[in-house]
Amino acid sequence: MAAETTAHTEAPGSPQKAPFPPFERETFPSQLFWLAICFVALYLITARLVRPRVGGILEGRKSHIAGDLAEASRLKGEAEAAMDAYQKALAEARARAQAIAAETRDRLQAEADRNRKAVEDQLNARLADAEKSIAATKAAAMSNVRGIATEAAAAIVTRLTGVSAPGSAVDAAVDAVLKR
Repeated sequence: MAAETTAHTEAPGSPQKAPFPPFERETFPSQLFWLAICFVALYLITARLVRPRVGGILEGRKSHIAGDLAEASRLKGEAEAAMDAYQKALAEARARAQAIAAETRDRLQAEADRNRKAVEDQLNARLADAEKSIAATKAAAMSNVRGIATEAAAAIVTRLTGVSAPGSAVDAAVDAVLKR
């Protein structure tokens, strides 16, 4: 016959387990006493050592943040002042540029007017010279017209009639036509 084997985790001969020590009723008063002593000790350590350090760190951060905010406010004021100065300088530069442009435009307009007047005077002088030249040429041509007309009339009469016309008669006929 085969023997049955079983494995147990209990110690042989102990029919009951011992309870977990913190849950034993007999140790409650001493546990409460030591809990109170540890709580007081931790509270005192925290109050005397940790809390001042944390408070100092928080106060340091608070003052650092306040300093940073003050610096940011100061820099913002400087930036706004710089922006205002820039805007003012830009406005002054625009005004100067417009003044320079107006001055240059007026100066160039006056120079163009002087040049135009000089050119007009030159053209008027040349026009007057051309009119005098035309009048002289016309007078010379008109004085030659009489001679040419006289020669042409004499040549026409000779050619049509075959007889040469007397010069005084041709001159009188040309004078009569030119007077009309």
